[in-house]
Amino acid sequence: MARGQQKVQSQAKAAEKQAKMKKQQGHSANEQKKAAQKALIHACSVCKAQMPDPKTYKQHFENKHPKNTMPEELKDV
Repeated sequence: MARGQQKVQSQAKAAEKQAKMKKQQGHSANEQKKAAQKALIHACSVCKAQMPDPKTYKQHFENKHPKNTMPEELKDV
């Protein structure tokens, strides 16, 4: 086990590394959330669920709302 000055230096280095990691994680998580939300551009007309592309939207509509009529924007996808 380290003693004296070596112990103090080790603790300071570990605390600095921990703070750096915490700052980096918080920042990237917010960026990821914003990017993910920006990618969800199609919203289901029935349940308001959001999807990233028309193909996924069409699959969702066929599976979740089979009795409803297909929206015009999905008929040619």
